[in-house]
Amino acid sequence: MHHLSRVAATVIAALALPPLAYAITDGSGDPAAVSSQDGKWTDKDGNPTFKVEPDGAVDWYTYVGFTRYSAECLRCHGPDGMGSTYAPPLADSLKTLTYSDFYATVASGKKAVTASQELVMPALGENKNVMCYIDAIFTYLRARADGALGRGRPEKHAPKPKSFTEAEDSCMG
Repeated sequence: MHHLSRVAATVIAALALPPLAYAITDGSGDPAAVSSQDGKWTDKDGNPTFKVEPDGAVDWYTYVGFTRYSAECLRCHGPDGMGSTYAPPLADSLKTLTYSDFYATVASGKKAVTASQELVMPALGENKNVMCYIDAIFTYLRARADGALGRGRPEKHAPKPKSFTEAEDSCMG
């Protein structure tokens, strides 16, 4: 009986706490877009970020991030970055993961072993279908992590910048 009273007191105390600011929870800091170079948005620290217009249209990089995520990451990490039985939900991971840590994990892979499971993220640093679009994938997942973008394909997006085509052609060879 005494244990139940402590549990109830803990729950009541937790409910009394002020809510956290959800939009600034990702490891890269405040996701607000502060500058753009030919349609590629960055935050105050220079990290890639998303831009969602009042009509719901997303920037080109966020849109391409969705398509590349769907082609290259979905089979392990689930639709819309929501995870699977054997890979974590990236929409949650980006709430605490910095851009540089995200990049390093994707490029070099990661192995997490516990008493009950072994999780392995393969190194994708040689996969041009991932690395040529790493900023776009990060941008898409960052928008999902911050709640700025719902599930599914974005319905509207900005036009494809010329510089994107040039960078894509150069990277893909």
